Amino acid sequence: MASPRVDDPLDLGGITLRNRLYRAPLLECAGNGPDAAAVLAEELEPAARAGAGLICQGATIVRESGGCAALNMTSVTDPEFVASLSTVTDRVHEHGSAIAIQLEHGGLRSMETWHAGYRQEHPNLQQLAVSRPPRLLRLLDRLGFLDYDARVLSTDEVYDLAADFGRSAALATDAGYDVIHLAGANMGLIHQFLSPFYNRRDDEFGDGVRFLEVVYDEIRAQAGDVPVMTKVPAETAAPPGIRRHLTEDDAVDICRRLADYGFDALVPVSGSVFWDASIVRGSYPKRAWSDEQYQAGYAAAFGGPLRARLVALGNRIEAAWYDFDPAWNEHLCRRVRDVVSVPVLCEGGIRERGHIDRLLGDACDAVGMARPFYAEPELPARLLGRDVADDTRAVCESCNNCAVPQVTGAGGVCRTPSVLRAAGALKKEGAYNRPPEPPEADGGDPER
Repeated sequence: MASPRVDDPLDLGGITLRNRLYRAPLLECAGNGPDAAAVLAEELEPAARAGAGLICQGATIVRESGGCAALNMTSVTDPEFVASLSTVTDRVHEHGSAIAIQLEHGGLRSMETWHAGYRQEHPNLQQLAVSRPPRLLRLLDRLGFLDYDARVLSTDEVYDLAADFGRSAALATDAGYDVIHLAGANMGLIHQFLSPFYNRRDDEFGDGVRFLEVVYDEIRAQAGDVPVMTKVPAETAAPPGIRRHLTEDDAVDICRRLADYGFDALVPVSGSVFWDASIVRGSYPKRAWSDEQYQAGYAAAFGGPLRARLVALGNRIEAAWYDFDPAWNEHLCRRVRDVVSVPVLCEGGIRERGHIDRLLGDACDAVGMARPFYAEPELPARLLGRDVADDTRAVCESCNNCAVPQVTGAGGVCRTPSVLRAAGALKKEGAYNRPPEPPEADGGDPER
């Protein structure tokens, strides 16, 4: 049987995606204000208009207060607000794409840990913790770089948190979201349950997969038969000396268990035990760190100009350590795909059409991109089509100038002139003018 190509449809939990290219989750920084739905629609609709099979809205928080990993994240707890997001789902569905919402709680990665200004404004917020923070993180607390006032969740509180995921999933499904995407990696609370670096519990949740199983049960009970997918981490980029971490074998086993339990799709990703450059590999974002308009925001976030410069130095070292590696999750995804029967989605450093087609049917069943959409919101228009050349690639240079200013609350946009010039030239050439879809794929909700 011939390997699938990116233009071929894919069944994901009973939903037929029109192709195998998706916009991976990004920080939209839309917040919860009266314009949030309009901001999200403006961010997400271009990818649908350009033909992406699936649009993943970035991490949204399942509790009203606490748990945000960055400024201006959207929480999905208020029924009236979440209902207003039907504006977003309707605009995506008009173009024949499916839309997923990613649900998250930051736990020890929340802003009440690392953002100095936010801690001062919210002195009563405690981090939710799987276990007592690891010794290395407690050292950073004593040195003043982090601030831990963690509350370790009791068994009953873990069940309550899982119910919050289910409640948010139900609200999102009512608003028209097609898929529930759990933020199981990038050092959020779900990742902390899975990781032996963080999880030293002696109850049933000492097995971190159990938390994902309970979350899945709550989604099924409250939201019905909506497709559920999750990221699954391997901590293969953990620094030397970190003995307790998720190996690649561990991640493969977690994926197998989740597929057996009923999860509809899996996104295996490799990273570290910390929220660092291992999840956004690329160049040191010198332009972003030196831009004067963000200096006050960096100082507010990190506790002063000196500490901001120290964080920038750490970023420079990490950028050299975690150099860009095309499709850096390919090997892990291939191993997972060998042991599960549900779709495996691959993302991380994928930039070229020929590479996409080589990955499909071998390492994965669908391919996602994230940062390239900041420069090219309508990127799928250039990558989809039977006659697209193998060397057609995103203009993104993986420089990370888009990501660092988000710690100040700035939106996610490309800030690199050479990339913007390249995208502008393509726009003038009409490269994003996607031809109409065939009648059978035109408009309406994705097929179920």
